[in-house]
Order: sequence, then structure tokens, then C-alpha cells
Amino acid sequence: MPKIPAFKAYLGLRFFSALFFAVVVTVNLVYQATVVGLNPLQLVLVGTLLEFVSFVFEVPTGIVADLYSRKLSVLIGVLLVGAGFMVEGLIPVFSAVLLAQVIWGIGYTFISGAREAWIADEIGEKNAGAAFIKGQQAAQIGTFAGIAISMALANIDIRVPIVAGGFFYAMQAVFIALFVSERNFVPTPVQKRETFQSMKNVFIKSVGLVRGNSVLLLIIITGALFGSFSEGFDRLWTPFMIGNFSFPLIGNIKPVVWFGVISMVAAILAAAITEIFRKRTDVFDHRSTVKALFVVNALLAVFVVCFGFSNGFLAAVSLYWFAAAFREIREPLYSAWVNQNVDSDVRATVFSMCSQANAVGQVVGGPILGVIASAIAIKAGIVAAGLMLVPSLFFYIYSIKNHKLLKLHK
Repeated sequence: MPKIPAFKAYLGLRFFSALFFAVVVTVNLVYQATVVGLNPLQLVLVGTLLEFVSFVFEVPTGIVADLYSRKLSVLIGVLLVGAGFMVEGLIPVFSAVLLAQVIWGIGYTFISGAREAWIADEIGEKNAGAAFIKGQQAAQIGTFAGIAISMALANIDIRVPIVAGGFFYAMQAVFIALFVSERNFVPTPVQKRETFQSMKNVFIKSVGLVRGNSVLLLIIITGALFGSFSEGFDRLWTPFMIGNFSFPLIGNIKPVVWFGVISMVAAILAAAITEIFRKRTDVFDHRSTVKALFVVNALLAVFVVCFGFSNGFLAAVSLYWFAAAFREIREPLYSAWVNQNVDSDVRATVFSMCSQANAVGQVVGGPILGVIASAIAIKAGIVAAGLMLVPSLFFYIYSIKNHKLLKLHK
């Protein structure tokens, strides 16, 4: 069966993954807070478990992608992510929610790094930065469509979009198996594949690369700081809105649909801001990329802190829109920054190590923010989350000012 050109396949994967993911996550936190009945600390602990699983499995699954097949790694990942979502939607109890995080968390680690490493190998490293940006835009379009579908399904029953989204997310494995090519990846020879030493060698080489490259060290640190912020913000904004504001009533539309509307506008705004940064950022240039990351993180911190202090519904929604938009554009810029400083043979593993750093930040920062939200107020937890971004700004400034002194090597 003929394969789809790699770039088009990548855009398709980003689009449909984002679409089905949005169908689930648009209502997922509302489902956890209302149907399952989780409190703020439990909501954060659910996310902490997810990130702990990511921390444990990121590097092993990244090594599998480097040694065996990046295509196979992504295929396994989408199956597990979809299965995890279905478990959560079908069994509305806390223990099932925790089990679901383990399943789809492992699945996510199979996708993380492998997908980006695959497209970089297929179309070439020089074209990868632009592909990441285009892929993010495709994902934003998919997210927009997924939110609309999620709202329609949630108005029937809030569990329907979670189960349906999980099922179709898993079905992407069929598309990958039949239409996605993998022509430029050279796996480890058969006689060496199933040895621990092979995995150990790739991991040691990746760690040595990070230790010997000052830029990669900064990338790892800023990734961990961003993780500390994101776990609290992502988990607390929904109960913050539910507990502090009255949602406008429109006909027979359920309040949960409002979260879809909010997310949809955020997706549109994110797409517009992504296009602005795409035109003004040279993703092949270190300083240009890091300057963009500095601006994105600085504005994100401001919007999140202001969101935490907001009193009116319209003000809170507007601030959330901008916070969510700038949160989205950070991902492709960060991926481009990583891609500038890593060799092909360990690319998937280094990407996974960056995701692992993010997971460490979430595992450490999430419970802290959850305790603050439970002991003081959810508002305090959100403000603290925004402030966790501030230290990363100093690292970006350092990287911009000293880029010629830092070890930039391939």
C-alpha cells in the first residue's frame, strides 16, 4: 500500500492526535471535578501520578525508538493513550482515574520524542524546525475541531467525549501502520537489539551530550521549571472557574459546554499568535529562538498571575485565553531549540530526556501547588504557578547574552 509523504503524514498525525485529544481533555477535568468528585489536591495528585509515570518511562521508551523503530513507538503510544482515556471515561471512580493515568502516561512516553525524531530523520534536520511550527499549527486546527465535537457530545453526557475520543485516538494506529513510512531511520543491528548494553550505550551517550553541552543543560533546567508551572495551572484553572464564577445561562446548554467555548477561543488565539512568532522567529538561529522563548514565558507568567487575581468572569476568561495561547506556542519553540543542539542517533532519547525534565518539574511542583491550593485557596495555587516561571527568564537572558561562549556543537 502506498505511503503518504512524510511531511503530510506528520501534519496528519499532529492534526488528528490533537483533535481526538481535545475531544477528551476539553471536559476531562470537569468530569474529574464533578462526576468523580475530586478535590483540588486530588486533581493535582492525578496529574502528579501521570508525570511520575512519564518520568519513569520517558528515557526507556525513547531508547526503544532509537534502537528499534520510531514509527512502531508512536503506534504503540497511540494505542495506550486511547485505552487509558477509555478506562477513565467508563469507570468514574478515583482508582480508575489513577489507573488511566498510568496507561495513557506510558503511551504518551512512546510518542514523546519519537514522533519529532521520526520527522526530523525523514525530511532532514534543516527542515525540522519549520515542520515543528507547521505541525503545531495543524494541531491547533485539530484542537479547535476537537473542542467543537467535545461540546456537542458533552451536552448529551459528559462521559461520551472521553470514551469516544479515546477510541478514535487509539484507531490512529491503523493509519500509522498502513500509511506512515520510515525510510531514513537506521536501527541497531539485529544481533545487538536485545542487549541491555545497547540501550545503556545510547543512554550514556545522551547523558554525556547533555553534560558536555551548556545549551542542553539550560534546555533541561528550563523544561523542569516549566513543568513545575504547568502541572498546577493545568489542574487548578478548572476548579477555580467552577468555584469562583457563575457561568452565563444560554438555553438548555449545560455549563460544561462553556469550558469548550473557552478552550475553542483559546485555540483560535493560539493559532494567531503562533503565526506571528513563526514569521518573526528564525528557528534555525539560537538567539532568535531563545528570545522568542523569553517573550513567551514572560507574558505567560504575567497572564497566569493576573488570572489568579481576577474577580470577574469576563476578566478571568480573557486572561485565561492569553495564558493558554502563550502556553501553546512555547512547545514548538522549545522543540526547535532542542533540535538545534542534538545529533540524529540520539535525538529521540534527548527529546525524551527533555520531557523527563518536564515531568520532574511537575512531580515536584504539582503537589506543592496542590497543597497551597487546598490549604490557602485555589487562587493562591494559580498565582504561585505563575511565579514558578520567573526563574526560567534569567536562564533565557543568560543564554542570549552568552550564546557565543556556550558549547554549541553537533
